[in-house]
Amino acid sequence: MSDIDRPEDETPTPSRRDVCRAAAAAAALGAAGCRPASPIRDAERGSTAAVAPPASPGVAAKILARRSGERGHADHGWLDTYHTFSFANYHDPNHMGFGPLRVLNQDRVTGGNGFPKHGHKDMEIVSYVLDGVMEHKDSMGNGSQMRPGDVQLMSAGDGVLHSEFNASRDASLHFLQMWVLPAERETEPRYEQKAFTREERSGALRLVVSPDGADGSLTIGQDARLYAGLFAAGEETRQALGAGRGAWLHVATGSVEVNGQVFGPGDAAALTDGDHFVVRGVEEAELVVWDVPV
Repeated sequence: MSDIDRPEDETPTPSRRDVCRAAAAAAALGAAGCRPASPIRDAERGSTAAVAPPASPGVAAKILARRSGERGHADHGWLDTYHTFSFANYHDPNHMGFGPLRVLNQDRVTGGNGFPKHGHKDMEIVSYVLDGVMEHKDSMGNGSQMRPGDVQLMSAGDGVLHSEFNASRDASLHFLQMWVLPAERETEPRYEQKAFTREERSGALRLVVSPDGADGSLTIGQDARLYAGLFAAGEETRQALGAGRGAWLHVATGSVEVNGQVFGPGDAAALTDGDHFVVRGVEEAELVVWDVPV
């Protein structure tokens, strides 16, 4: 995970240890208990109840597009990283997060490289591998490898140390890492990991993270749900959206239509003020969707 990065400036390229050492600073806003600004409707936050009926049945959600080129970017040679929300030296007051979703980074790590042991606290950290193999070790005694379709959830709680490396000496590692502010602080650290098959995710949004472990998903300490999907051209699904909630859809690869608008690799859509949205494949795509209170 790109725990701290510099945008494209003239400062020296940091070492892997420099990147990890500043991880806490990157999430200082969340660790301090401040609620990050949402890019839309920040002043009109609704109920956090996921089961509340939608206020306007049959209304397609409104879209605010966040295009790939608008993200923060840093290329350190061993790490090429894009920041959807403000992170490290990239700061945009209009993109501090979306509800409790604080970080969404898309990282590529060269063979044999990665992030040495570093710490996290009071953050729900979700990793999703797109390509390659990631090796994880932590202070709770967990050690594992993650492959495409694997989802990892580490609830940092009152403090945890971990490392993440590209398990291959040659092939690149491509993954998403996402941080969510927890509902409670100073909890006991937890770790979960699970593989979700291509069949489960094909042409659909498969629930992979939820607050109650529904449908075999991993359990997060926040009223947030993460869905993962693979869409071939023409494949389509309709997703419900509850009152007081929004969805953040991030296209990792390929392209899709969201309520008729086309989104390509690295693009994202903030979806609010409606009771549903429709995803349709344009070019073979992989995407994730966060459903959160806004």
